[in-house]
Amino acid sequence: MEALTKATVQSAADSVELAIGLIGVMTLFLGLVKVAEAGGLLKIIARLIRPIMVRLFPAVPPEHPAMGAMILNLSANAMGLGNAATPFGIRAMQELDKLNGSPGTATDSMALFLAINTSSVTLLPTGVIALRAAAGSSDPAGILPTTLFATLCSTTVAIISAKFYARFFSKDRPPEGPGLRQGPDSSEKAPGAGQVESDTKAYPMWISLVAIAGLVALIPLAVLWGKKISPWVIPGLMLGFLLFGFLRKVRVYEVFIEGAKEGFNVAVKIIPYLVAILVAVGMLRASGAMDLMVNFLGPLTSKLGLPAEALPMALLRPLSGSGAYGILASLINDPSIGPDSYVGYLVSTLQGSTETTFYVIAVYFGAVQVRRLRHTLAAALTADLAGIMGAVAACSYLF
Repeated sequence: MEALTKATVQSAADSVELAIGLIGVMTLFLGLVKVAEAGGLLKIIARLIRPIMVRLFPAVPPEHPAMGAMILNLSANAMGLGNAATPFGIRAMQELDKLNGSPGTATDSMALFLAINTSSVTLLPTGVIALRAAAGSSDPAGILPTTLFATLCSTTVAIISAKFYARFFSKDRPPEGPGLRQGPDSSEKAPGAGQVESDTKAYPMWISLVAIAGLVALIPLAVLWGKKISPWVIPGLMLGFLLFGFLRKVRVYEVFIEGAKEGFNVAVKIIPYLVAILVAVGMLRASGAMDLMVNFLGPLTSKLGLPAEALPMALLRPLSGSGAYGILASLINDPSIGPDSYVGYLVSTLQGSTETTFYVIAVYFGAVQVRRLRHTLAAALTADLAGIMGAVAACSYLF
């Protein structure tokens, strides 16, 4: 009990120290991302993926506000802007619900959108990179190739599984399309809907295909020359974002400060979550419960490339974003593991390449009172499993 008491007090102190150390890095990264966002990078990404989205969601009219909101939501997620992505996601669900002929039941478009959303299409996991840098990693951006590979796996499987599972739920499929629901405001656009629509005019399809091909080509390039390129990633991102903002005539300094303030607030707001999770993890370790789980599951999961130390992260990630974030912080700050070990790279990749599935489903469906999820959860969890397998495969090969 004495060891348990010491672990409790020490973990609480360490969590605050970790958050304070994270403030500077988080402030820097969110400031840079804000400059890129103000310069229109979000709109560029949205225009690139619009031709593909139109084909994935045939029941949603191309010019409907739901299409624009979904595109902006996925674009914000791709840049690691979780806070900016959520309002777009809720707007998308509200607009999709206007196309739903059976309120309270998820349509195929809703299920597919949430499956893609929870698979977390992430090109730049800024939060994880910042946490690794704060933990003293010599290569904080080294997870970029593994995250890219894992998120491509999970997103691809999300689309395939949502389309496949929809066949088994065809009997209770609600009618979907324009004109099915006529309410008092059906002839009015929601606030900002016109802006969403006009901001997401598509590039030609061939440009989108070239962009996707280039994205996929980054994976083997990162594998072959990742160690030589990785020291240039963070300086390159800083220079690239600032130069992009300057060329787009953004007031770089003022916008950077605005984004940096958001980064400061985010780092401070996570302190209670870090305290709760790190204290719980510290007590589990001091009590010996963590060692029991490691010794029991280690021989089995290690053969699959998933060490028992990383198993709690894989299980908790779909359930609690803050909980998974706390476990990630505790693992990469553990001197016996560290951010640059295999486990450190694996849990960092898991955090950066998957999303909090149950939270997203609860928030987005709750916004439109959908109670019958149909195949949404099955597709989302299948995508999560694919993301875990992709992360294990990529980290096993590289690290």
